[in-house]
Amino acid sequence: MNIVAQSEVSRETYWGISSTEYALFYLLASITIVVLLYGVYRRFSRYAEGDDDPFARLDDLPDRIVSAAKIVLSNEKNFNRDLYGGLMHSFILWGFLTLFIATSIIAFNQYGTDLLLGIHFWQGDFYLGYQFMVDAMGLLFVVGIGMAIYRRYWVRNERLWDRHTSSEDDIFIWTLFGLGLGGFLLEGFRIYATGMPEHEIVSFVGYGLAMVFDAIGLPTIEGTATDPNYTAVSVLGVNAETLHWLTWWSHSLLAFFFIAWIPYAKPFHMISSFANVITRDEKAGKRLPNVPSDLDATNAESIDDFTWKEILDQDACTKCGRCSSVCPAKASDRPLDPRNVILDLKTYRESLDAGGEEQPIIADGGTSVIDAETMESCMACMACMDACPVEIEHLQSFTRLNRQLTDQGDVSSSMQDVFQNVMQNGNTFGDSPRNRGDWADDLEFDVPDAREEEVDYLWYVGDFPSYDERNKKVARSLAAILQEADVSFGILFDDEKYDGNDIRRVGEEFLYVELAGHHVETWEDCEFDTIVCTDPHSYNTFKNEYPEVDFEEFADDPMMPFDYEEQWNADGEIDVLHWTQAVEEIVQDGRLDLTGTELDYTVTYHDPCHLGRYNDEYEAPRELIRATGCELDEMPRNRDNSFCCGGGGGGLWMDFEEEPKPSKERIREALEDTDAGSDVEKFVVACPMCMTMYEDGRKTGGYEDEIEIVDVAELIVEAIGAEETAKVTAAAD
Repeated sequence: MNIVAQSEVSRETYWGISSTEYALFYLLASITIVVLLYGVYRRFSRYAEGDDDPFARLDDLPDRIVSAAKIVLSNEKNFNRDLYGGLMHSFILWGFLTLFIATSIIAFNQYGTDLLLGIHFWQGDFYLGYQFMVDAMGLLFVVGIGMAIYRRYWVRNERLWDRHTSSEDDIFIWTLFGLGLGGFLLEGFRIYATGMPEHEIVSFVGYGLAMVFDAIGLPTIEGTATDPNYTAVSVLGVNAETLHWLTWWSHSLLAFFFIAWIPYAKPFHMISSFANVITRDEKAGKRLPNVPSDLDATNAESIDDFTWKEILDQDACTKCGRCSSVCPAKASDRPLDPRNVILDLKTYRESLDAGGEEQPIIADGGTSVIDAETMESCMACMACMDACPVEIEHLQSFTRLNRQLTDQGDVSSSMQDVFQNVMQNGNTFGDSPRNRGDWADDLEFDVPDAREEEVDYLWYVGDFPSYDERNKKVARSLAAILQEADVSFGILFDDEKYDGNDIRRVGEEFLYVELAGHHVETWEDCEFDTIVCTDPHSYNTFKNEYPEVDFEEFADDPMMPFDYEEQWNADGEIDVLHWTQAVEEIVQDGRLDLTGTELDYTVTYHDPCHLGRYNDEYEAPRELIRATGCELDEMPRNRDNSFCCGGGGGGLWMDFEEEPKPSKERIREALEDTDAGSDVEKFVVACPMCMTMYEDGRKTGGYEDEIEIVDVAELIVEAIGAEETAKVTAAAD
């Protein structure tokens, strides 16, 4: 059999369809396209009604499209932590796109080159290759849909089922399955009814079905394959030709339904998701929208306050539940499900568009679209955003909701106390600013004052290392490391205030701006090269958020105690580092006497959200741990999959009835799920908030005798033998 040599092989496009049916088909196709375009127009006109987004979303559009195409076509985020889901979605996507392209090729050949130029390319080798690829990718498509059906209905993956799961999810998946299976049945009936031409063996799925029909003796009508006047509708009885005709029309009508349905239900995510990836903010979450001095359209008094991108986020949600499955608040039984917040807003918006009644967007007491306690549960860990395959920026909408809560005064009393402490004393503890540098009193050396002398490193110590007894030990350890390495560093003492990161994420924007203005104005009077932060929260805020603040807009506000009018560090001249990044450079330069054999502990390490997911720094802390000689045993959830300690987004200052606590669950993971198991001696952190949360989790979880919580800095101090210099042990006891 020499198929390739058959240069004229092809097939009739509308075999078995009369001229009347042909006209009816294109009438229905035209109506379908009109319905589709109208629906898409309504969707995008709704986005145009949304507020302007504060970030550039369409700059460098060609590059954005190319980058989005890479993300979407590779399915890279679908493979993240879910190989089955990645393969399933890839099969569906690649198969669907191939079938769409294949249909477009036929149309282009028939109504383009053939009709206008008399060139018919859909034949010979091209036709044979085309048929093979269509069957191969179509089979992948059906397999992918089968995998989805298995996961949804047989396994009943719990993240796929929630209160927003509806009949549209069922219609969507079964319609796709019907299209895929119907296409192969149609091909099989055609091949069988036309005498099973040898060249059609390249359509291996359809040819295989034709062989099945032959084996069961499905009757055919003699001569129909060559009769140009034949139409299956004129034939009575069950035979291949009649089944082909029925399948052709069933397949066509199902396809018309699906195409027309796209902009009105779940299938629209095929368009909105790609648009969402194109318009994503590369710094989403790590920076938040600024608040103008007049507070115009920054809160959530009504659904119209949301930006067009936030509305697009809502439409892009596929209800896959990946965000829900990684949310530490949901895992701890707090009343937050990131997916439901996004979909609740979408449902409310659509009900208003349909004439429904207005209600508060967020409030306390269950009378609003979103309950206040739901947003108070958010830890701002960005796990939801990291897991989302369509780049939904949950934190931008969540911050808008929190700002509305703060504006309404619907903030928990504990958070109100924190706001008051910061306003009166410049720190979250409510302690005197004069005591901010007292942690250094027990050191054997004097910590330089960066306000009085030039330094290489301006060290922002932070609230917890300055006032919390356990974290003071970490501050002294880091000071001893810098001193041992003969580094030029200094601190601001009582001119240092709280950085503002977490109160901003709780919604207190003006206080954050006040703190930012104070710091940049203070830094202007100092001479230094690099800002080094103890806390990843401070590191993120100084690196990604302070440069975004329009200080000039607030400089004339009598409520703002600063006169700074420039944009701070807009060109990135000042480096901002987390201390592990700075000390890693010091270790690499050989300025600390470390051989990598000093300690022999078995340890595990917890990635802080603001250092890891926010800023992609995973290796510096690990390199420092290994430099001490410790054996690092990773927890299953590490790096970008790290599980939040529960302290972010104001969680440190709130009291939740939760089980298990995120900190308790994480310590359990360290002791039970690592390869070393109970042999893990130390739980290593690189964040003062994590230290506080895990010390609490160790006590409340009953793990005090099983594991020790230490900071990376404390391991280094022990390794270089600088405990006496830091006097950290005596100070801690």
